[in-house]
Amino acid sequence: MGSGQLQMIRTACMLEEIRDKVIVLTGAMQPARLRKTDALFNVGCAVMALQLLTPGVHIVMNGRVFQPRRVRKNRTLQQFEEI
Repeated sequence: MGSGQLQMIRTACMLEEIRDKVIVLTGAMQPARLRKTDALFNVGCAVMALQLLTPGVHIVMNGRVFQPRRVRKNRTLQQFEEI
């Protein structure tokens, strides 16, 4: 797992202490400055998730919602997956 993805998961786990808030973390496999990026899609999904999810900490990537302690990056497939 790249350090950015590991940091996102660690940060999400630390934020779990905050109660009664919907917290959504997201990112991109490809930086926003590249022509072929997933950044805009992931930000749009995160905004939608903020409006629909119950309080807690969530990671939103590739149109999916993950719980911080049940996600990892599959480097072969270049996507997040539930564990």
